[in-house]
Amino acid sequence: MGAVRLILMVAQMAAILAFWLVPEGARAHTHEEPKFVPQCNFSSSNDVALEEMIGNAVWMCEDRDWDASKPVAWLRFDAEAWAGESLPRYFYTRIARHEAISFAAVDNDGTIRSARFLEEDGRPFAAGPVFQLDLPEVTEDTSEVIVRIERPHSVPLLTEARLAHHAEDAEWTQVEMMMLALVIGMLVLPLLFDISFFVVLRERFVAIHALMVVAMMIYVSFAGGLVTVFAQLPIPLMAVVGALFWAIGCGISAFFLVDFLEDGAQSELMTKLTLITGAWTIVVPGFFALQLHTTQPVDDFLYFVTFIPALVVLTAAIGEAVLRGSRSARFLALAWTPIILASVERLLRGLGIYVGPSSLDQMLYLATGIEVVVMSLAIADRFLAIRRERDAALTEARMLEDLSERDPLTGLMNRRAVEARFPSLRTDGFDTFALLDLDHFKEVNDEYGHQVGDKALIACANALRGGENRDTIAVRMGGEEFAILMRGKNSIDRTEAMRRLVPVRIAREVEGLDHPVTASMGVVEFPRHTRSVASFDEMYARADKLLYEAKESGRNRTSSERIKVFNAAPLPRAANESA
Repeated sequence: MGAVRLILMVAQMAAILAFWLVPEGARAHTHEEPKFVPQCNFSSSNDVALEEMIGNAVWMCEDRDWDASKPVAWLRFDAEAWAGESLPRYFYTRIARHEAISFAAVDNDGTIRSARFLEEDGRPFAAGPVFQLDLPEVTEDTSEVIVRIERPHSVPLLTEARLAHHAEDAEWTQVEMMMLALVIGMLVLPLLFDISFFVVLRERFVAIHALMVVAMMIYVSFAGGLVTVFAQLPIPLMAVVGALFWAIGCGISAFFLVDFLEDGAQSELMTKLTLITGAWTIVVPGFFALQLHTTQPVDDFLYFVTFIPALVVLTAAIGEAVLRGSRSARFLALAWTPIILASVERLLRGLGIYVGPSSLDQMLYLATGIEVVVMSLAIADRFLAIRRERDAALTEARMLEDLSERDPLTGLMNRRAVEARFPSLRTDGFDTFALLDLDHFKEVNDEYGHQVGDKALIACANALRGGENRDTIAVRMGGEEFAILMRGKNSIDRTEAMRRLVPVRIAREVEGLDHPVTASMGVVEFPRHTRSVASFDEMYARADKLLYEAKESGRNRTSSERIKVFNAAPLPRAANESA
């Protein structure tokens, strides 16, 4: 249900953003006037003049053999196309790099009116990936309009060329522009999700996906022409940026795939191949996306062809991960299948294998939006999975830490744990340190065996644990030696009560003993003003000295002292003041 609500929210907000982005004129405009398509095309070298193409039989007048690899591409528009319609006044086509475009309006009597425009003369529209040029005057006597395009860098520059009577007829339809803005809206929200997730998750794949979203936003804005709503940019920049960022986005997607999949979802070979493919896609198609005039004969063909490794490798990588049971790969398959299919269609059209309307680009834009939204859901799913894994790992780490700080026999805290916490315990007011040792415990082990001895240790621990509260901590220091940390009033008397309970508890819980097992104890109490200088080792040393005195005095008793003046260097017993 949460995923459904998220999708609905994305769609709703994207629709609002779409309506805001589309200019008012584009929202209100509908197309009534026809647009005239070229009837014939031809490609040639530079030495063919425009006049030579008039009445020439070399024209290809079928919708095939479109070629952007030659120095010059020719288009012919016959007057029969606009018979009975308004005469064409404007030429427009898809934004792509070229050097110059020349026109010749040829009348029936042989009169030729011509015009030539350089690349920078083109006027991009404020809606759509197209630019516009003025035709020389077309009259009722005009028999044909011939177009000469020098150094064309794109087959769609030729196949999507049109003549129109009104300048606004070159705009995309209201539905197309709304769809384009909808896609931008779909991309903005996942970008915000990525930023939010990264703040919490700090996983690299989230940052990589955010970069991929930014690249796709730039691609859609430039390739779809929506950026011209906000700024009038030169045609070379419009033509290069869209194609370049598609290559960058595809390359980043390969890096994202490797980082996003779970450990073990890819073989080592496939991981390396995917990373190499990502770098290849950014560098090689990215270079041909620049559409340098020196590479004009090959860059259109190679730009599309060099994407094939990415299509093959990414498809294979997802397939392998799905077969390995990767949950993340199933999300990738769902998100990337539409965009891979749309990319194949665009590749075939870009290579001129078949001719289709520019509106087919909407499939690629929409697939891009779907991919980003689905992957945002996938990242959210992965976020929850990683959080569960981390919570489990933290729980396990805490358990292991607890085990490492607990005595395995008695369950009491061990010396390592209390020593590490001792500074904070002193700060919290634990100013009494007692060291307790079972009397003649070696004889118990020797006479009754270590199993009985262990039971006696457990019974002793139970006695000390029974006296524990928020102001008392019992510790097994090792062997038959225990420590008690205490704070509050009458701490020495309270430790003594715990010591007296030890032989009672042992006698009650350990069978077979024919004499009581007593305990001796040394207790030292440091006043609060000495807290900052009394370390664990210093308190232990004083308590141990007192324990020794209790043993020497006959055992089964407590020797204690309350420190009133404390120096870091130990002083002889006679120099200490005790209670």
